[in-house]
Amino acid sequence: MKQAHAWVAIAAIVMASTTGDVLLSRAMKHVGDVGDLRRRRGALIVVGRVLSNPSFLLGVLAMTFAFYSLLVGLSWADVSVVGPAAAALTFIANAVAAKIFLHERVDHRRWIAALLVAGGVVLLAA
Repeated sequence: MKQAHAWVAIAAIVMASTTGDVLLSRAMKHVGDVGDLRRRRGALIVVGRVLSNPSFLLGVLAMTFAFYSLLVGLSWADVSVVGPAAAALTFIANAVAAKIFLHERVDHRRWIAALLVAGGVVLLAA
C-alpha cells in the first residue's frame, strides 16, 4: 500500500517540479539577461523585475509543492526509490514540456536520453 502511495507522491513531485521549471523558465526569459540588466540598471531592478513577475511567483509555489511532495514520498518509501524515480521522470517531463510549452528545440540526443532514463525508471519500479 505504501508503495502505491509513494508513486502518487512521485507523480506529484514530477508534475509540480515540471510546472515550476516551465514557469520559472518563462519568467526568466521575460526578465531577460540578468547579468546585462544588473550592469545597466542595478541589482535592485533585477530583483524587482523577477519578484514582480507572476510566472516566477507561481513557479516558486509549484516548486514548493514539489518539495513537500518529496517529503511525503520519503515518508512512504526509500530515498533510493523516490529520488531517482522523481529525478528521472522530471527529466522526461521537462523535455516534453520544453517542446510543447516553451517551443524549445529538443534534439534527438535528448529524446534518446529521455528514453534511456524511462528504461531506468521501469527497472527501478520492477
